[in-house]
Amino acid sequence: MTQKEFAQKICVSTSFQTQLELGQKNILDRHIRLIVSAYGVDELWLRTGEGEMFEKGIAQNYKIAETIEIFKQLSPFFQDYILDQLHKLLEFEKK
Repeated sequence: MTQKEFAQKICVSTSFQTQLELGQKNILDRHIRLIVSAYGVDELWLRTGEGEMFEKGIAQNYKIAETIEIFKQLSPFFQDYILDQLHKLLEFEKK
């Protein structure tokens, strides 16, 4: 993910995000809520560093959401290829 994509998900400009990273701006509660919602990050961990980074089960949901976003950007040819490979992996795992 690019910085631009991350900034868009939390509804800020890339320049504002850069200022956050450099400690020139403070993150607002609404941005924290957007990060928690968009990425499944545990709010306590995000604010304090305590506990687990992701809520239980959320990490898996994030992987699914990221996979879907990437899949939607592929051409139909590559979407078909990926689906075929996923079916093969599933059959291989069952064995």
